[in-house]
Amino acid sequence: MTSLTAQSATTIAPQTAAWNRQQPSGMPSHRYRDVFSRVDVPLESREWPTKRLTEAPLWVPVDLRDGNQALAEPMDPERKRLFFERMVAMGYKEIEVGYPSASQTDFDFVRLIAETDIAPDDVTIVVFTAARRDLIERTVESIAGISNPVVIHMYTATAPMWRDAVLGHSREALKELILAGGRDMLELAGDMPGVRFQFSPEVFNLTEPDYVLEVCDAITELWDARPERPVILNLPATVEIATPNVYADQIEYMHTHLARRDGVILSVHPHNDRGTGIACAELAVLAGAQRVEGCIFGNGERTGNVDIATLALNLHAQGIDPKIDFSDIDAIRRTVEHCNRIEVHPRHPYVGDLVHTAFSGTHQDAIKKGFAEHRARAAALGEPEAELEWRVPYLPIDPADIGRNYDAVIRVNSQSGKGGIAYLLESSYGITLPRRLQIDLAKRVQHHSDESGAEVTAAEILAIFTEAYCAPAQASVGAGDAVRPVPRLAAFETTGDAGEERTVVVLRSAAGAEAVTEHFRVGPVEALTAALADIGIDLDVLELHQNSIGAGNSSEAITLIEFRHAGGTAWAAGRDRSTLRATLAAVMAAASRA
Repeated sequence: MTSLTAQSATTIAPQTAAWNRQQPSGMPSHRYRDVFSRVDVPLESREWPTKRLTEAPLWVPVDLRDGNQALAEPMDPERKRLFFERMVAMGYKEIEVGYPSASQTDFDFVRLIAETDIAPDDVTIVVFTAARRDLIERTVESIAGISNPVVIHMYTATAPMWRDAVLGHSREALKELILAGGRDMLELAGDMPGVRFQFSPEVFNLTEPDYVLEVCDAITELWDARPERPVILNLPATVEIATPNVYADQIEYMHTHLARRDGVILSVHPHNDRGTGIACAELAVLAGAQRVEGCIFGNGERTGNVDIATLALNLHAQGIDPKIDFSDIDAIRRTVEHCNRIEVHPRHPYVGDLVHTAFSGTHQDAIKKGFAEHRARAAALGEPEAELEWRVPYLPIDPADIGRNYDAVIRVNSQSGKGGIAYLLESSYGITLPRRLQIDLAKRVQHHSDESGAEVTAAEILAIFTEAYCAPAQASVGAGDAVRPVPRLAAFETTGDAGEERTVVVLRSAAGAEAVTEHFRVGPVEALTAALADIGIDLDVLELHQNSIGAGNSSEAITLIEFRHAGGTAWAAGRDRSTLRATLAAVMAAASRA
């Protein structure tokens, strides 16, 4: 695998053949520099491209601090508590709860944790502070009396642009400022039981690798990082500025060059400015990161923090336990939307309303066949469907894993095909259609959808099906100039033993006139079609399908028949608690269409 670094850059350019020659956009791209002119990662060889994800990293949701700062209306105490309790219930064991020196609300929430039992004993509380003595003092004051493990997270921006334009410090001056904050941490909280330290060189990914390594080694030395009391070094992609492989190179460089590595928990905090925060986090873990900070569903400044729900469920989809419970993802979404007052996009990975939904006909057909194959494999192996390896096209995970049912997996609009329409009838009502009937019904449903321009529900498909095949058609039978309505079946009785059956059929016209016929040694379909032929309605049943709808005493039978008549071939259907009556109803429905 080739990595796009300053040492081994692959040129990526559009084709210049005449058939693909593109014109300049007119956008002022010349104003920007590529990442290689900003960050030169001195990594001669790399191991991360050959690695595979095998276990979940340590997760740290930062919704209550970093995500909360990104809200137009920050959370009130009630919403913060609700969100915190949801994260605890999901199984997070380390939660960043706020920036207690930045607002009274955050300070009060930390005090709530100290003074109540809302945080289980095994949950580590993380609080955030800048490297300034008065802010560190306020932070330490907020955690007084907390019985839970606590991490005090100190940060300072280290990149050249921030040093020059924001902080006004040289490299050496900024290093001393950071170490001064580290010494204040030791003085004020170094002896507090259960308290550990974390340092973030903010904008790590835009900082010179040699400088950030120097600063991190200095702080771990100051804090005496060792396995029994490790220091967390968090390396943020505060503003995402490069392809994910560059971030992976930066993380691997730190992972392989840090002093006291066995006393360091290497953490990452990607943002999503380029839309590749997920990829950055996954490659960073391959490169040596052990811990990931982010927000559930990715809220955060600008385009957001990395989405740790998607990261976790990506692991689940690869057969790796994410160690976080997403089995009721809709309840989680309701909490997040309520607390953030931001709706989750319907196409958001895993949690969006439409992420397991197919409207396309080819997708629907593949999903329908995949479900059928999954059921057949389970039956052949004698295993529960829920325990069998998941292999259904277009569905990377079983929606049931995250508390979703299959009702919305296939939905029908004008782009849908016969497979999706048939799936909805079968899954919602138990009606299984043969292929040729699927094609016929699909034309009717698509005509309806084209006229309405809207999605077609399963109930609407059933109504279209019933009107097209089950209900008596508005038709009549002509004989010369005489036109008469199609009769109804008034009576049908079979007597005698097998092979000696005698069937009496009574057809009654709308005017009350009856035609009574007798039929010997034939089945019910042959008897009824013969009786209809006697009054001038000729139809030939080509194919007959039967199945039950529902289960137990409340089940119904449905009969589907394909028949030939003077105008060609068509379909009809009948439903009844009795299989015989369902079949007779299907033949009479066919007669009304013949």
